[in-house]
Amino acid sequence: MPDHLCDTPLDGRNWPDSIADEALPGIDDAMMEQILENIHHTPMGRVLRRIASLPEVRQQKVLDVRKRLTTGDYDLDEGLDTAIDRVLENLTA
Repeated sequence: MPDHLCDTPLDGRNWPDSIADEALPGIDDAMMEQILENIHHTPMGRVLRRIASLPEVRQQKVLDVRKRLTTGDYDLDEGLDTAIDRVLENLTA
């Protein structure tokens, strides 16, 4: 089972109706379709699309870092800076 919560695109097309109804009461299907179509043309939509295209989590690497953290062999500040830099590079590329 994947560690992420959703393995579908972020456009909401595969969401159960109850999720959309709870999150956005009073919005009909036509309006929801228009929102979903238009979000792709916004800066946030482009970021969400880019995030959805990123590779899956490399579980073995995560486990290795956790082990190194618990033994004190991992420089958290340096590792976090590197990880954030790489994420930002991928999002803005």
